Amino acid sequence: MKSSMMAARFHEPHVLRIEQVEVPEITEDELLVRNRVVLTCGTDLKMYLRGHRLVTPPQIIGHEFAGTVEQVGARVRAFRKGMSIVAANSAPCMSCHYCRIGKPNLCDHLDEVLVGFSSPGAYAEYVRLPRRIVEQNTYEIPKGLSFEEAAFVEPFACVVHGGEAASVNPSDLVLVIGAGPIGLLHVQLAKVRGARIVAVADTNPERLRMAAKLGADQTFDPTKDPVHQIRALSENRGADVTIEAAGRPETWELAVRCTRKGGTVVLFGGCPAGSTASIDTGAVHYGELTLKGVFHHTPRDVHSALELISSRQVRVEPLITHRMRLSQVETALHLMQDGKAIKVALTP
Repeated sequence: MKSSMMAARFHEPHVLRIEQVEVPEITEDELLVRNRVVLTCGTDLKMYLRGHRLVTPPQIIGHEFAGTVEQVGARVRAFRKGMSIVAANSAPCMSCHYCRIGKPNLCDHLDEVLVGFSSPGAYAEYVRLPRRIVEQNTYEIPKGLSFEEAAFVEPFACVVHGGEAASVNPSDLVLVIGAGPIGLLHVQLAKVRGARIVAVADTNPERLRMAAKLGADQTFDPTKDPVHQIRALSENRGADVTIEAAGRPETWELAVRCTRKGGTVVLFGGCPAGSTASIDTGAVHYGELTLKGVFHHTPRDVHSALELISSRQVRVEPLITHRMRLSQVETALHLMQDGKAIKVALTP
């Protein structure tokens, strides 16, 4: 095996360099994975543009990946060399307060093993999986599932977690604000959960066309009287469930305005640090709205995500709009920044 590998390392905002670095060494409880595909992510783009509080440069980034086991720690029994696997980018400690109360996605020690952030990521030929990820959030890829499809497990696990908060019922009108990769996954999950109508709001016509292709019943431009448009679908009530997947204060505010009395607003999209949103207190109070913030995923979400993808109940491959070599990662991120790509599959 080679002693060095190619990797994309983040040095500072707008500086991502392809470099030769040492192949990671593993302990007896870890795995070394040869990456077969790694997907671009909106969080990677944000990191590239402005950095991240958990990243100390220079750092290999990237956290949506699938590959084959290259080395197996002496104490690892569930995996063997050559096995095709997919893993999430983190795993909870299962001993802190939040883990004990059933909120492992809020684990106090999550940052310690966060691949692509505090731990070297997957924009490289190889990635090291820490013990907690190996034990809780690593799976053999089911037969018939491609590496590209399997790499969606991590982002879709986050969507599954958001879907639990949404609690979609068969009679519901669900509004998804934002038709990026996360919003498009939310569309499909809402349909799987039996939503009567799924509407999608986005300013990008190409993404709205993709939303329709993946099952959205209605699409519209949120700059053109969105409240009227959603009320027209609901006997002037508003959405039963609104999922905000754009991550902007103004769309958080819009989500509240578009939701009916007694409805649920899932605030999925993360806004820039320090952001504030002005929420209509009357709508929340007198309308008895339920506002739910959601973050990350749990081991149960990761397992559910793999099942839904491998059973093809959720189609992920259409979200890959470009395929490139890892050496073209900056071009890939610029395509995402310009709204020309949904997901880019990178191969080392």
